[in-house]
Amino acid sequence: MSILLSVHQLKKAFGARPLFENITFSIETGERIGLIGPNGAGKSTLLKILAGRVSADEGKVSVQRGVRFGFLEQIPLFQPGATVQSTVLEGAPAADAHDWEVTLKVDEILSKLSLNELGADTLVDTLSGGWKKRVALARELMREPDLLFLDEPTNHLDVEGIEWLETFLAGAGLAAVTITHDRVFLQAVSNRILELDRRNPEGILSHHGDYADFLDIKEQKLAAQQRQEVRLKNTLRREVEWLRRGAKARTTKQQARIQRAGELKSTVEEVAYRNQSQVARLDFGASDRSPKKLIEAKGISKSYSGKTVVPKLDLLVTPGSRIGLLGTNGCGKSTLIRILLGEERPDTGEVFRSDLLQVAYFEQNRESLDPNLSVLKTLCPTGDTVDYRGNRVHNKSYLDRFLFSHAQMEMAVGKLSGGEQSRLLIARLMLRQANLLVLDEPTNDLDMATLDVLEEVLKDFNGAVLLVSHDRYFLDQVSTQILAFGTDERGAKEIVSFTGLDQWEVWHRDQRAPQKESKPQAAAPSSEKKSDGTAASPSKRKKLSYKEQRELDEMEPAIHKAEARLQELELQSEDPKNATQSILLGQISKEMAELHAEIDRLYSRWAELSGE
Repeated sequence: MSILLSVHQLKKAFGARPLFENITFSIETGERIGLIGPNGAGKSTLLKILAGRVSADEGKVSVQRGVRFGFLEQIPLFQPGATVQSTVLEGAPAADAHDWEVTLKVDEILSKLSLNELGADTLVDTLSGGWKKRVALARELMREPDLLFLDEPTNHLDVEGIEWLETFLAGAGLAAVTITHDRVFLQAVSNRILELDRRNPEGILSHHGDYADFLDIKEQKLAAQQRQEVRLKNTLRREVEWLRRGAKARTTKQQARIQRAGELKSTVEEVAYRNQSQVARLDFGASDRSPKKLIEAKGISKSYSGKTVVPKLDLLVTPGSRIGLLGTNGCGKSTLIRILLGEERPDTGEVFRSDLLQVAYFEQNRESLDPNLSVLKTLCPTGDTVDYRGNRVHNKSYLDRFLFSHAQMEMAVGKLSGGEQSRLLIARLMLRQANLLVLDEPTNDLDMATLDVLEEVLKDFNGAVLLVSHDRYFLDQVSTQILAFGTDERGAKEIVSFTGLDQWEVWHRDQRAPQKESKPQAAAPSSEKKSDGTAASPSKRKKLSYKEQRELDEMEPAIHKAEARLQELELQSEDPKNATQSILLGQISKEMAELHAEIDRLYSRWAELSGE
């Protein structure tokens, strides 16, 4: 392993207190680093500094000569009118954009990320958030990065997309630094954890191992740090008591002890500062009047242009219901919610809603937030108090619950991080009396401490919860019922109910298995037959590694290229003009023999990979 990048004594500040300082670590080849920490710790800023997009206030970033970076932004940006293919080509050097090898590489990457299903000329603006993430990732892979930076890559991806990304990163063979709060994803892809947190003595805690092991180490370190704070405080108290008694001693000795007490006080303050754990105080207030039945759906279904979007479903939503919706992007989850809330009519069946139904809705893309309004105006358009549980509360005091500094309260919403915008949306929802919470991907961008609090709040909520989330851990913790979109054995769309994620995982594996078996494999060359002329019987395939799959994908173009060159040489050898060119014929004959051997090797390897 070799060091790709190293940082020494990095510091970056916004305002009086720095985001981070004295940060020192290195990144080696093959490391898949999960970068975690609370919202506002500076993770995205640190990632941009590492990638050379932002400069540090102090410190140094050293990069090994020739190392190439890729950077998948939290919200990727695209050129107006860009297509899938033109976007991917942005990752290639401009001079090589029309080179045939570059074209082959684009086709390979589109195939690898399943983007060829969309079509190369599809406009990126028409795609869902999940597909846009794949297109942006394809653009970065065109750069052939040695080190790939990813900022919240699972946001807007469905479970299939997240599982695909897990497999890709685990087998890609490149170094990666990923900011994510998806704990299942973090456990699957990381072999090293870096935690950016002011409570860490050096500002950053590094652990070589997976996330589960890191949690054990972190718990031990925090406990030791808290014991250290108690011990230092006790020592400081004794020192202060001694000084106040005015003990008779030589002046120089007393002065030294006074100085030591001052230094000890500074140390105690620093350790106490690191041990502070600020967590947003969340609490959704259920409506005082809540009926036994909030929503009851009987035999509802919905189709568009003959295509079933919501298959036939019966559903009862009562206070205490914790219903999670799970399925691929575009499968019909949002349509089902709109039908249940009365925003859309079903084709069949009926929906009964209580007259006392009160809904609070957390939208996935936070579109109800005006990026130009300040945080204070967003929360309280007029006046300076909010009505919280029947009490008038000053808006700044209320925002303190959600860890907004006074400077942030005056900022435009568009300048907040994704996690801070999510907290603001939750803050606004908490001002409403509701007996049904509809939460569409509420976990996007929230840090783990806030997620833990949100889990507990939703469990204790007296009303009902409809939750759409691809964060499998969060979904499992909150939901008591999971409705999953899938297909039955005949290929018809269905919605299946589960009591837990473990049941869904077994069903999900069974759902995917037939698709893999029915997916056509790359056609074997015509020469790949038994000696009696019959087709070779298929053998049970094992999962190919990333490198093997890449080799298989490149096999057919390589064979065509070699056979085309061989045909060209055969024509040259038969050309009467070359009949007297003995040296040329010798070179042609030698190259033809080499090509025959190479083609045989390629066919053999194709058969080996296709049959694995």
